[in-house]
Amino acid sequence: MVLALPDTIAFDLATPIETLGRVPGYRVEVCAATPSVAAGPLRLEVPHGLDALARAGTIVVPGRNVDEPLDRVTLDALRSAAAAGIRIASICVGAFTLAEAGLLDGRRATTHWAAAGEFRRRYPAVDLDPDVLYVDSGQFITSAGATAGVDMCLHLVRRDHGAAAAAHASRLAVAPLHRDGGQAQYIARPSAPPDGVGIGPVLAWLEEHAHRDLSLAGIAAHAGLSVRTLNRRFHEETGRSPMQWLAAARVRRAQELLETTEHGVERIAHLAGFASPTNFRAQFKRATGVTPQAYRTTFR
Repeated sequence: MVLALPDTIAFDLATPIETLGRVPGYRVEVCAATPSVAAGPLRLEVPHGLDALARAGTIVVPGRNVDEPLDRVTLDALRSAAAAGIRIASICVGAFTLAEAGLLDGRRATTHWAAAGEFRRRYPAVDLDPDVLYVDSGQFITSAGATAGVDMCLHLVRRDHGAAAAAHASRLAVAPLHRDGGQAQYIARPSAPPDGVGIGPVLAWLEEHAHRDLSLAGIAAHAGLSVRTLNRRFHEETGRSPMQWLAAARVRRAQELLETTEHGVERIAHLAGFASPTNFRAQFKRATGVTPQAYRTTFR
């Protein structure tokens, strides 16, 4: 269920509709406190009232004009949904709405980096981390602005239906799957590297060749860069080192194999590029919080 608020940000509103609405297993609907809402230069007719929140499996709250007060009826409806255990996610400054309802007190959360100062001033009880794309604290998930909302929606698909479903959703959305929540949402740097070429092609190559025995020097050679320049580019554009990125790509590959094949752990460790089954088990649990077998049981 997408909650359309007054003066909602149209991009944020459309993100869960277009990203989740194409995935089997989700039925995306929109509700609001009034029959129509303003969305920038648009005015949208909304088919459902706030009572629809009570039957939602997940509620997504888009950003809005946070300088305007929000009616108590909407806030109370969100509090009731939270008390019922319904999962609630926000996009961009939608985190202000969750915080205004008191749902984020004592929790880690994020929002658009440009709004971080005002958020901290208004909601000091929230543990704000403005340096990441999204934060999943279980029942409540908050994301940064713009395309970080797509990343969060793909994370929800992965959490609900597994890595293969998330990969399919990312292809439909023509969006990269490899941005996880810990990636920096904003890094002060020139708008493009000096030679005008980003590391996107290198990231795609790593995804395709993660199963190989790759070294930092080998990745740098493929990219046509020195090791020092490669490390700098990765940190500038992803907030991670090349080898950290490679490890995450291998875990994603292992997730898909666990979901879609009958291979044993030893075979999957080899196919995904891990040095040994023991190393695979350790890295997989560190990244996902569960063992490979528990993951397979969940998504098979």
